[in-house]
Amino acid sequence: MKVARRNLLLIACLVWSAAGFNILRIGILSYSMYLTPLNILLSVLVFTVFQYLVFGKLVRKHTARIQSYKEEKQFFLKFFDAKSFLIMAIMMSGGIGLRASGIERRFALLRCFIPGWERRS
Repeated sequence: MKVARRNLLLIACLVWSAAGFNILRIGILSYSMYLTPLNILLSVLVFTVFQYLVFGKLVRKHTARIQSYKEEKQFFLKFFDAKSFLIMAIMMSGGIGLRASGIERRFALLRCFIPGWERRS
């Protein structure tokens, strides 16, 4: 199935928004007992640095790549390149593997990145 180049950007936006929303949801559920002004400030700082150093560059790179396609219609999975699909697969496999491994629940940072961690008993 082929879609217009601008729709590739929309597909990428929807995929990353779904992933980001899930991480935010997990973070909020897991972080509620650690809410302090210092932790909120540190969280905003980490988010800002991560946005600037990682996601901002990623968005610009993928936008430029998609806009450089010669043909207007592209296969719908071309919103990522092979490297990006590999990174996503590694991140998902790592999260699933950590959750399935039974690592001690006291690692609060892991709760923000592993779906369902806070519900395990």
